[in-house]
Amino acid sequence: MSHTAHIRSHRKPRRSASTIAMRAGVAGGVLSTLAVAGASGSAVAAEPVTQTLELPTLTADLAAQVAQSADVTQQAAASYELQAERDAAAAKAAKQAKADLAEAKKKAAEEKKKAEEAARKAAAERASRTAERATLSASADTGSSEGSGSVSSSSSSSSSSATGSAAAVIAFVQAQVGDAYVSGGTGPNSWDCSGLVQAAFKQVNIDLPRVSQAQSTAGTQVGLDNLQPGDILYWGGAGSAYHVGVYVGDGMFVGAQNSSTGVVQAPLSYDPPSGAVRVL
Repeated sequence: MSHTAHIRSHRKPRRSASTIAMRAGVAGGVLSTLAVAGASGSAVAAEPVTQTLELPTLTADLAAQVAQSADVTQQAAASYELQAERDAAAAKAAKQAKADLAEAKKKAAEEKKKAEEAARKAAAERASRTAERATLSASADTGSSEGSGSVSSSSSSSSSSATGSAAAVIAFVQAQVGDAYVSGGTGPNSWDCSGLVQAAFKQVNIDLPRVSQAQSTAGTQVGLDNLQPGDILYWGGAGSAYHVGVYVGDGMFVGAQNSSTGVVQAPLSYDPPSGAVRVL
């Protein structure tokens, strides 16, 4: 027997692998449980602090967003209202423009119609004057060949006693019978009263004043019972006459009367004059 056989061995007995693994698993589970519990406890403890700090901030942000949304809505409403007003104004302007255009077209049509009517009347008057002057010319040629000295068949008795310058003045005014009356007109196809008289006497190189007031005092005053062919008749006062004409003999005169009658030959009773002057 060995001398150490009676001494108990001090070597620790070996542990099996399964025992060690079991103990490691238990220890791991305990540690995991403690870790979960600790995390839960920390979360529970921290939650009131988080709510206390973040709630006012969230409330203020929400109020700002609501206010901003209200402003945007108000601005949009104002923009829509302004656009509606502009649309209404544009529609009104378009309607007025359409009405104005229709009125303008109507007036243009009326003016065109008047112009066409005036052109037709002028053409008819020109044709009538041309025919009349052709007749006067033919009559003058006949009268000249017969030695009668008459200007036309319608005025032969009126001008038969006129000679020289008076005959030329009378022939001129009678040739204008039928021409239009136009205020300020001096020919060749439209006249006013003093323009016709001035042009007639210019044929015999006598320069008369332009207006009737001055023409009524241009020569020697004569009585209406002592008239001679070629005398200037006036209506109104001497120096303030408002109308003039030419006496052509046999109680007849020629004058540019008005826009309705134009240049006419008529008896003194048609429009009795106020006085007369003689320049020939």
